[in-house]
Formats: sequence, structure tokens, C-alpha cells
Amino acid sequence: MIQRQMHERKVPTRDGEIIGYVHSTESFGAVDGPGIRFVVFMQGCNMRCQFCHNPDTWRKNVGTEMTTDEILQLALPYRQFWGEKGGITLSGGEIMLQTEFALELFTKCKKLGINTCLDTCGQPFTRRQPWFDNFNELLKVTDILLVDIKHINSDEHRKLTGFRNENILDMCQYLSDIDKPVWIRHVLIPERTDFDNYLTQLGEYIKTLHNVQKVEVLPYHTMGVHKYQEMGIKYKLDGIEPPTPERVKNAEKLLHVEDYQGYLK
Repeated sequence: MIQRQMHERKVPTRDGEIIGYVHSTESFGAVDGPGIRFVVFMQGCNMRCQFCHNPDTWRKNVGTEMTTDEILQLALPYRQFWGEKGGITLSGGEIMLQTEFALELFTKCKKLGINTCLDTCGQPFTRRQPWFDNFNELLKVTDILLVDIKHINSDEHRKLTGFRNENILDMCQYLSDIDKPVWIRHVLIPERTDFDNYLTQLGEYIKTLHNVQKVEVLPYHTMGVHKYQEMGIKYKLDGIEPPTPERVKNAEKLLHVEDYQGYLK
């Protein structure tokens, strides 16, 4: 049975189905997990990453209210394009702020034989109950996770996102302990994350995990700056340009990205 109470808060429902707050969807996602995927971007995020290109996803409990059946009705017409590896990805915002919705949707997906992927920054992770039990129930119907590690240094992580990273690294360790497949992503930002010492530390940390199938360096870009202007929010990386190709290659070397080939199997 799907548990519907977490954090002692009421989970929104409609006609017995859990409601999710959805920001947008993408029919042919090619960078959000294995294969071609239907991607659901959920609304709401606690972190305030300086480089976030979707600040319009930050607010919680707003957006388009949708049930899990409504998501499947949108997604299933594209199933013929997914192939053997593709499927449905839940992204954000931060999907783990709406774990109950994810659990209900992915439970239905597995009954239909659909591959499932969670794209998360891990910030809500805790081993406290009942959150931890519900997270484990969700993992049972999740095939793979995309985990964004924003910064390996907790103090720098707080400056960059507003939160420390101890619980995020604890989640990464837990996923390794239970051998749950993950792809690790890291955004390379000049003057923020693009320092050899931090990249080396992150590379060494990832090496301690036993479940990493892929490591990706994502070059910082400025495509979302106009949203800050429209929303009247100060953009804290003003003047910082994307990293050069040489710095991206340097980061890929220090993170040993070529050592992680499990995603090709």
C-alpha cells in the first residue's frame, strides 16, 4: 500500500489520487536518463542555487495540479519512441519534495513495465521516519537516479545553494550501500566550482561509491538569466561566463568520467 503521510503533512488528493504540482513536461528528453524519456518537471525546491536556470520552479504548492493517471495519459502516446532503455523521468524543481506523488506514479509505471528515473539534488534526504521508509518504498520502483552534487565542500555548498551538503552525501553513501544505480552530475562554474582542488576531492569521493554508472560534467550556461529579470530576482552570477572547453576537459579528467561506463551496458 502506498503511504500517503510524511512529515505529518496532508498530501493533496483528488478523487482518491495523489495530486502533484507540475511545472512542465518534455516529450523527447535525451539527457534526463537512459534512452529517450518523457520528463516531468515538478514544481518546488528548497535550494536557491546561484546558477539555477529555472527559478520559476522554486515556489512550492503551485503549478499545474495533475494526478498520476493524467501524467500517464500524456506520456504513454510516446512510448513507442522510448526503446529498451527509455521511460519516464521525474525531475524538478526537486522531486523529493513530492515523494508521495512519485511513489504512486512509479508504482503504476512498473506495473506497465516502464523504466523509471529520479533526477534529484538530494537536499530533502533524511534517515528520520517516516520519510526514510517512504524513500525506500520509492526506491523499490525506481530503476536509476540522477544525482546532482553541487559542491563537494559543505561550506562552499552552502554559499552556492543556501544549504550544507552532509545529508546529500549521506544519501549518496546510502545509495551506494544498497547498490542502487546512479549517474552523478556536476555543474562546472568559473569562480564557484571550477577549482582543481575541489574537483580532485569530488573525483576521489565518487571513487568511494560502488554504484556509479556515469559521471557528467555540465558546463554552466546563462540561458535562464532572463527569468531572473522577469521575476525581479538579483542574478548572483552576473558577469561570469561559461567555462572554456579546456576547463571542461580538465574537470572531466579530474572526475575520471571515462572510468564510468556502466551506462553503456
